[in-house]
Amino acid sequence: MSYLPATAADRERMLRAIGARSTADLFEDIPACARRTFLALPPALAELEVARLLRELSERNADLDHHPCFLGAGAYWHYVPAVVDHIIGRSEFYTSYTPYQPEISQGTLQTIYEFQSLICLLTGMEIANASMYDGASALAEAVIMCANITDRGTVVLASSVHPEYRRVVQTYVQGLSFRLAADPVGPSGSVDPGELARHLTDDVGSVVIQYPNFFGHLEEIDRIADVVHAAGALLIVVVNPIALGLLTPPGEMGADVVVGEGQPLGIPPSFGGPYLGLFATREKFIRQIPGRIVGATTDGQGRRGFVLTFQTREQHIRREKATSNICSNEALCALAATVYLSYMGRHGLRAVAELCLQNAHYLADRVTSVPGFRLAFTGPFFNEFAVRCPIAPAAINARLQKAGIIGGYELGRDYPELSDALLLCATEMNRRADMDRLVELLGEMVTEERTVTAAGDGRTNA
Repeated sequence: MSYLPATAADRERMLRAIGARSTADLFEDIPACARRTFLALPPALAELEVARLLRELSERNADLDHHPCFLGAGAYWHYVPAVVDHIIGRSEFYTSYTPYQPEISQGTLQTIYEFQSLICLLTGMEIANASMYDGASALAEAVIMCANITDRGTVVLASSVHPEYRRVVQTYVQGLSFRLAADPVGPSGSVDPGELARHLTDDVGSVVIQYPNFFGHLEEIDRIADVVHAAGALLIVVVNPIALGLLTPPGEMGADVVVGEGQPLGIPPSFGGPYLGLFATREKFIRQIPGRIVGATTDGQGRRGFVLTFQTREQHIRREKATSNICSNEALCALAATVYLSYMGRHGLRAVAELCLQNAHYLADRVTSVPGFRLAFTGPFFNEFAVRCPIAPAAINARLQKAGIIGGYELGRDYPELSDALLLCATEMNRRADMDRLVELLGEMVTEERTVTAAGDGRTNA
């Protein structure tokens, strides 16, 4: 809790200094009809009481230190090695300023350069930027970039792309001459390349798919890339970076732009942020890439150094020539991802991905052994899967929460046709005992439901 040192006398002196009579004068530009004159606030508390209240409120959260979690849907529960927090907590990183002056920012610039290099290795692409705000904004920027490159304003978004990502794209492009088209998901839970081809008209500039997609299933990127490129469009792939420890990088299968959420790389879920947007593409698009890029160079004495380059942002050039209005990057989160990837290495990242895959399939087998539960799709999946339930998903989650377990994502929130389905996730953090406990509770709920139904049928027959 922050200490606020301003006293009433301090505030009076500040008001006099700016020529205001009262705090109300500071809001005189807001129409009176739009001002709220009364707030139903509780009585003031002493500092000790406030601290106690905030602690009590925080303890209502289902924190991951004490509650097994099976919720993914874009934010994932992974182990963060101690070295990550140790390094990003160092004052020279934790409090570093935007590295405009390379002569005093070589450490920060080098960490960003290493981050870019690691993301290129991970995605199979030729160039990456210094990071974006999050995965959703990275996708929106990619869509705009591809439209500028192809001079085509229609974007085909697979319906298996994260619903919130699709809404962010819609927000970004409103007011521009864009048209968003949806490509439906087939029974396998993935995009059908043949069905996709029917959506690719002459005005389609880009196609967006997710790998693994929102339902956890794998897309046929190589086949999709062939279809997309044959139509003269560009392929944007949204990735889970942990999955790339095991799966073929999209860049090796024809993707033109790879974006994603870097949160799984050493960044805790943290109730939704701050997160890390990944953005990588082909070198030929370097002058259209949004955000900033750090490059390696040499100084006048031939020594290696790092500088910001390709800063095609409104901060530095005319607005009409800017590729983006993004003026910064998530440097501290990017550093966390850099430390995580460097520490884990190629083999460590693959081991984490394999554990996620194995745990998810173990969980899927166990859940579908409970009467009434069945997989919603037939295709191969990574660490998430959609399961249709004989009981309302909201009721299941409520029961799990009472038992100290964080359940899955209720798919009916975004897909009415999946109103009876939960999206369950497993990572290396999920122990067999916790998964077995989840399945045990599901079995108890089914038994209770059948008992209630049978009792109701008995009364009806009577």
